[in-house]
Amino acid sequence: MGTRHRLALSYYLAAALPSLLTVFLIAPLTAAQPLPWQLCQTSAAGNYTEGSVYQANIRVLASSFPKKASASPGLFAKGAAGTAPDVVYALALCRGDTNASSCAACVAAAFRNAQKLCTFTRHATMFDDPCILRYSDQDFLANVTDNRGKIVAYNYNNVSQPEAEVLEAVSLRLVLATADVAAADQLRRFGTREEVFDDTYPKIYSLAQCTPDMTANECRSCLDDINLEMTPTYIAGHAGGRVFGVRCSFRFEMYPFFSTKLGPSPAPAPAEGSKHEISTALIVVIALIASAAPLAVIVAWYYIWRRRTRKQAGKTLVRKSTNSDNAHNIESFLLDLSTLKAATDDFAEHKRLGEGGFGVVYKGDLPTGQEIAVKRLSQTSRQGIEELKSELLLVAKLHHKNLVRLIGVCLEEHEKILVYEYMTNRSLDTILFDAEKSKGLDWGKRSKIINGIIRGLQYLHEDSQLKIVHRDLKASNILLDSEYNPKISDFGLAKIFGGDRSHIVTDRIAGTYGYMSPEYAMRGQYSIKSDVFSLGVLILEIVTGRTSHGPYDSEQEADLINFVWEHWTKERAAKLIDPSLRNHCPIDQLLKYIHIGLLCVQQKPSNRPLMSAVNVMLSSSTVRLPSLSRPAFCTQENSISEEILVEASSNEMSITELEPR
Repeated sequence: MGTRHRLALSYYLAAALPSLLTVFLIAPLTAAQPLPWQLCQTSAAGNYTEGSVYQANIRVLASSFPKKASASPGLFAKGAAGTAPDVVYALALCRGDTNASSCAACVAAAFRNAQKLCTFTRHATMFDDPCILRYSDQDFLANVTDNRGKIVAYNYNNVSQPEAEVLEAVSLRLVLATADVAAADQLRRFGTREEVFDDTYPKIYSLAQCTPDMTANECRSCLDDINLEMTPTYIAGHAGGRVFGVRCSFRFEMYPFFSTKLGPSPAPAPAEGSKHEISTALIVVIALIASAAPLAVIVAWYYIWRRRTRKQAGKTLVRKSTNSDNAHNIESFLLDLSTLKAATDDFAEHKRLGEGGFGVVYKGDLPTGQEIAVKRLSQTSRQGIEELKSELLLVAKLHHKNLVRLIGVCLEEHEKILVYEYMTNRSLDTILFDAEKSKGLDWGKRSKIINGIIRGLQYLHEDSQLKIVHRDLKASNILLDSEYNPKISDFGLAKIFGGDRSHIVTDRIAGTYGYMSPEYAMRGQYSIKSDVFSLGVLILEIVTGRTSHGPYDSEQEADLINFVWEHWTKERAAKLIDPSLRNHCPIDQLLKYIHIGLLCVQQKPSNRPLMSAVNVMLSSSTVRLPSLSRPAFCTQENSISEEILVEASSNEMSITELEPR
């Protein structure tokens, strides 16, 4: 790759091949090259030549676009010049905080740089401050959501632990909140925010922008996509970063990098006869502002003092959102620690509901009367911060009646707290494996629970915008409301499973023995079929009333899957059914559920059914169930703890190739 294709700015690390389809993140470059950064691609029609019609059409656009973009209220221009096969499509966008003259100069320079740095290539994209330019012989303007061809860069300065963990959560929340501001701006689809952080980094600054021809929903979706794809993997935890895209971009830094004074935008002229009314209103507004100034000073002083006091106490500073109705605004999920302490009687023992691998859960009551479940994650556990990050990433995207609803989060005073809707019947394991309580769990309730879990998994795997692998499906993560409707909870280990990959291999294996598929537990391979395996174990537990942790009687040392398979092959599966169900439900229906449970725990992932197929099997009385192969066995050793976590070496560095969508 030539020197001119090596892209970096100060501490940023990034590079681009001459292609719109590939972007690399590489190690820091010793000789940093300033903006512009370029992406160049040779067209299927080949390169153009000096003096060609294609070059003439580029120059037509180069002469008109600077004025067109700078004169536009949105600092935006798009259009085409020429006819096929030499037509050129182009788009230019200036940053929302620039002025008209700077915008015009940047767009003009972008055309010059494109022809110099992407010599004779028909596709060229230039990323600069304060503008972006793309031209191509393909009509990329037709699809406003096409954001392919992105450059990712981040600040390589070291951030100390645990500060990096807190910074990771706060910066993610900030860029998501900034996306809301940008999407709401009807004129420029541009927004900025800043937030007090700590003594090392007094403020965090964030910027987001989309092209103005996008709707608010399209803008928000575009920004969500790059935030959720890029931030957790490449940017989170760093002291700054950006994603350059033609249709949408974001950036955050620990220093001010944008102007608080936006460039001039045309305003509607006042109607005839309205000047007197406007003048009178202006006088009233000025008078009100003047009278309120002393109070504003006092409020501002108190706010600053409160922030500084929190910093001295080592608190993570977050503000509670005023827009609790906006499900996409991450700030709407922020709760004050004082509110949660009051709701739980300061995390009193009598409010304690239970304890899991990541922390303790308490029952709480908000001032509104709403009952909540407050999960207080361990302050020393790395698992806790990973869980919090996953919850924040997924909460804006996942909405289904069989998924538990996250009400809020709290990051104050080094706390990591997740607040869920309170489920009256708590978790499935507290009832199913209790000798007395399980008697009230009749077949109607059990079948409702199984079917609800399947619907929730089908949404995660097949129906949601993001394909999600839960990775920790188990009885204790199935919560039950007052009507025994199940809701899948705990997305701390969940992973977005993008692209067409059949599976992912990880060095960080985390889950619960008894529910983990063998390919995941032994080789670190996970896919949606890993969740199918866990579902199979759950179905067998619900039908038999037996835990997957075995052994189950004084003469049987096998785990649940072995135990059920042995009875199935000997045609004695009816004896496995929970005694409280045997006289109150058709045996053939229960055997059908056992059959499906065994289908889900087969050794080969390819033999396990998809959730949509399981739904069809359960809802139809005519579908013939597939034959069974010998299931996988994951026998738990007594010397191994139930919760496992294997971390990869922290000093490893990888080179990652991004395939834009």
